[in-house]
Amino acid sequence: MDRRACTERALQLGLVATALLIGGCRLDDQLFNNEKIDSYLLDAYPGERELDDLPPLAYDVPPHLIHPFTYSSYASGEEATIHAFYIGHVDSIAFDTVIMYCHGNRGHMDFYWNRAKLLAHVGGAFRYGVLMIDYRGFGMSTGDPTEEGLYADVAGGLAWLVEHGLTEDRLVMYGYSLGTAPATKLSAEPRGPRPSKLILEAPFANAEVMVQDATGLALPGSYFTSLEINNADEIRAVHAPFCWIHGVDDDFLNITTHGEVVHANHPGPQKEAHRVPGGHHNDVPRAMGYSSYTAMLHEFIRRP
Repeated sequence: MDRRACTERALQLGLVATALLIGGCRLDDQLFNNEKIDSYLLDAYPGERELDDLPPLAYDVPPHLIHPFTYSSYASGEEATIHAFYIGHVDSIAFDTVIMYCHGNRGHMDFYWNRAKLLAHVGGAFRYGVLMIDYRGFGMSTGDPTEEGLYADVAGGLAWLVEHGLTEDRLVMYGYSLGTAPATKLSAEPRGPRPSKLILEAPFANAEVMVQDATGLALPGSYFTSLEINNADEIRAVHAPFCWIHGVDDDFLNITTHGEVVHANHPGPQKEAHRVPGGHHNDVPRAMGYSSYTAMLHEFIRRP
C-alpha cells in the first residue's frame, strides 16, 4: 500500500473512531440496518437489491411455489409477528431437503429475494425447498431487532418446518453476513432440530474484531456494542459438515480477521473453504459465476 493509500486509510479509521467515541454511535446500529415496509413486492421490488444482474428467466420462481406465512416469535418477553416465504411444495417438506436461509443486515426480504431464488435452483429447479424470514424489525416483521430476537425468530422458522414434517437430517442451515450469527448459534446450540450441514457466507468472527477492524483501536467490543455474537467461538461446538464461502476482496468483513478464524475454529473433519477471488461482501455468487456457485452448493449438500 502506497503512502497516499495509507494516509487515506488512516483518515478513514480516525473518522470511524471519532464517530464511535465522541458521537456515541454503536455497532448495533450498523449491524441492524433494517427497513420497515408495508408489503412485499419480490420480483416487482423497484429498489436496490443484491445480485441485480441475476438472469430472471433462468432463475424464475412461479407464483404457485411462493408461500408467504407468518408466525409468532418470543424473545426477552417480547412477542413479534415474523413474516416468511417458503419456496417449494409445502406438502413435500416431509420428504425434501430444505435450506434455511438467514439473510444479512440490510432492509428486508425484497432486498435478498434474488439470493433466495438462486438457492431454489441449487441442483436444478426446486430440488431443495428454501425458507427465508425477516427478523423482527425487518420488512413487515414487527418489533425491534435484537440479538436474542435473531435466534428466536430463526428458531421459530425451524419449528414451522418441523410442524410440516422436516427432520433434522434434511435440514441445511445457510447464513450470510449477519445471518451467520443465528445460523452458527442454532447449529451449535439447537433450539429444535440440529442442522445436518452448515453453510456460512462472509461470516464475522465477533464484536471485538469488528471494533478493531473499524477503528484500529485495541478496545473491548462491549465499549461499542451490547451484542455478544461470537461466531468464532460458537463454531467450535458445530460438528456438522461445514462449508465456508468468503470473498477475498471483502472490505466489510475482512476474510483474514473474520472468515479465516471461523473456518479454522470449526473442529472438522468435514469442512471446506471457498475463498473467492474478486469477491466482495455482497457479490460472491456473481464473482464465482451463478452456475458454479449453485453447483458447488449442490455438491456440498448431496455429499454423505
